[in-house]
Amino acid sequence: MTYCTVGDYLLLRLKQIGVKHIFGVAGDYNMEFLDQIVNQEGIELVSTCNELNASYATDGYGRINGVAALITTFGVGELSAINGIAGAYAEHVPVVAITGAPATKIQSSKALVHHTFGTGDFSMFARMYEQVTVAQAYLTPDNATAEIDRVLGICLLKKLPVYISLPMDVAYQEVAAPSDSFMPPVFQSDRTTLAQAVDACVTILEKALKPVILADVGVDRQRLHGELRELLAITGYPYATMNMGKGLLEETHPQFIGIYNGAASEEYVRKRIEEADCVLSIGALMTDFNTGKFSAKLDPSRTIEVHGQYLKIKDALYDNVAMRDVLSALSKRLQHHDAQTLDFKSAMENLDTGFTTPFQPNVDATITQRRFWYRLAHFLKEDDIIVAETGTCLFGASIIPLPKGTTFVGQVLWGSIGYSVGSLLGSGVAAPQRRSILLVGDGSFQMTAQELSTILRYDLKPIIFLINNDGYTIERDIHGATMPYNDIQPWNYHKLHEIFATNGWGIKVSTESELESALQKAEQNRDKLAFIEVVMDKMDSPETLLKMLQN
Repeated sequence: MTYCTVGDYLLLRLKQIGVKHIFGVAGDYNMEFLDQIVNQEGIELVSTCNELNASYATDGYGRINGVAALITTFGVGELSAINGIAGAYAEHVPVVAITGAPATKIQSSKALVHHTFGTGDFSMFARMYEQVTVAQAYLTPDNATAEIDRVLGICLLKKLPVYISLPMDVAYQEVAAPSDSFMPPVFQSDRTTLAQAVDACVTILEKALKPVILADVGVDRQRLHGELRELLAITGYPYATMNMGKGLLEETHPQFIGIYNGAASEEYVRKRIEEADCVLSIGALMTDFNTGKFSAKLDPSRTIEVHGQYLKIKDALYDNVAMRDVLSALSKRLQHHDAQTLDFKSAMENLDTGFTTPFQPNVDATITQRRFWYRLAHFLKEDDIIVAETGTCLFGASIIPLPKGTTFVGQVLWGSIGYSVGSLLGSGVAAPQRRSILLVGDGSFQMTAQELSTILRYDLKPIIFLINNDGYTIERDIHGATMPYNDIQPWNYHKLHEIFATNGWGIKVSTESELESALQKAEQNRDKLAFIEVVMDKMDSPETLLKMLQN
């Protein structure tokens, strides 16, 4: 039998499930484990400016990579990161949150050490994490290997964050090294229930004259893009996504009709979904920003709900059936229907001409929300990663048709402003070969701007579009258009990269011709970070946002 340390065992297992980078900040209770990360081949420590941004980066990495890991120190570090972990929990991102804890002797003696409340209670912060993680492990030399395997398995199975407390002395305790690769648990459908559920679905769908598929975030988290594509090819059904599911497949797909967002949807999409005689809803999360402030009208009597581990038809609940199995079974059972019979128009047929005709800049015209999104649509390429901040950027970008292979990252449910800057770091580290694009407002950027330093430190080369509309425009739209709490201190945003490093360039643009020149430079200079500060009027907002807020 061979042996390794607890810390090395954890790192080996993380590598086996696909983690190649760990985000975090050094602290005096985690440095022993940090040494082990640095000395472990095949995994890299990405040191951020603070723990909150590290948690945002971990979330972004997890969305692209499928799983991610974070390391913080006890108390002050883990509480700084808890907001980002809560966001990952809300949006079903599998993240392993590791806390370096005081040595077991210190904890058992209830010593009044720093980074605690001075009460001798060392479980308090872990109990806080119980609310935002699906499983927790408190490692000892005796339980370490079993507990690490247990929580990593749950993380992958449930697509939710887990918490690991690693005392500094336990990190170097010897345990039996893993003798085989980690085998993630796979959710097994109850075969009888699955057969009954699929029979019921097929009966309803085969009778439907105007069926439609509504796919959302659950498909992405279960990594079932291929299964969705196959189901579409087999059936010929039209499909839409919701905001959280934007970009599941290319939005130039001939069966894609658009994004459904309740009353805030394009009228054709709204009618086609709400008047369908059967909606096959796959992985939908009915949140406020996903349903046009709960204006979605999906008749339960005409809706089949498919979720990660259950299916629902009217009042009938089919528990313990996996989404993967349902989609595969439906692909084998359903008949194909042609577009003429199903009578639908694709999103490309119904698209605003601003997105389909060549963009011609108006030389001296100031930049507006509407025109900016038109131009950006022509700038995107296949396989881009687009990270959009909650606010005008998220709603403006939601209407852009995405090319094949494009990944859209937005925190639609949790909506923590500033998330996108850290998420850009994580996304870029996860897939450095892909072009990353950040869309962020000036107010949100001020929350997490220091992570621009880390992006430059690790020589990432994203294209950053900062919308300078002089404050919190989405908040002005919601409440307090002229109130001082929606104002911010103006910065010279496009010059910030000069403070941190030399491997970037920045420019401030306020006219369409200036924007055009900046985009051409970004196209031609891919060897450096590009920072394009785009000036807009403070009360100019995307039409989709205003439409939703009117409901």
